[in-house]
Amino acid sequence: MRKTRNLPAFPPHWIDQHRSRGLHPEEISRRPIPHRHHAAGKRKIRLRLNRPVTELSAEPILTARNIHYDVAAKTQAISCGGIGAIQLLVQKLGLAEAIDEHLHLLKYHLPYHESDHVLNLAYNALCGGTCLDDIELRRNDVVFLDALGADRIPDPTTAGDFCRRFTHEDIETLQDIFDRTRVKVWRQQQPDFFDEAILDVDGTSSPPAPAASRASTSPTTAPGATIR
Repeated sequence: MRKTRNLPAFPPHWIDQHRSRGLHPEEISRRPIPHRHHAAGKRKIRLRLNRPVTELSAEPILTARNIHYDVAAKTQAISCGGIGAIQLLVQKLGLAEAIDEHLHLLKYHLPYHESDHVLNLAYNALCGGTCLDDIELRRNDVVFLDALGADRIPDPTTAGDFCRRFTHEDIETLQDIFDRTRVKVWRQQQPDFFDEAILDVDGTSSPPAPAASRASTSPTTAPGATIR
């Protein structure tokens, strides 16, 4: 006989109904209910937005005052929530291992490896960073560091020093690593995925100067091409 403790006070008929489906009361209490809460929230906002407007408003509708904010002690959030999924993809494809195996720019790993630097730069861009200094925002985000399982990440100065170590051959090596990793992703596609290839080519053309003729050559087009 299974022992239960601290069971919620479910109505007896409700427990009997679920027991008939093979569920024990302890299992019932542990079942997640996010879908029910989500559906209730959608119904609530739908009713709120569909409420008819029957009279003129004498005042603006944004009238909230004395708003109080509370910070939960245990709840933490992150603005770039998809970074965890990206990190899992990197691990599944073995991208970090491939970078460390073929790209050699550091004599000592104290504590960062080549893959740490490369992924740090990539993650900064994925999280909306536009320059190396934005890495400092990620370094001071505890939730971001926890999502990556890291105590720290390279600071902007260290990241800049790493970038200056690259030669032309190192860039080609890193690009080859990306290409080989991309093949692993392609191999997971269905055979009909390879029936057609679509190339997205972005071209720009600039209008001719006022004194130029109507048929002029644009520096952004192919040699000999003209714009009219």
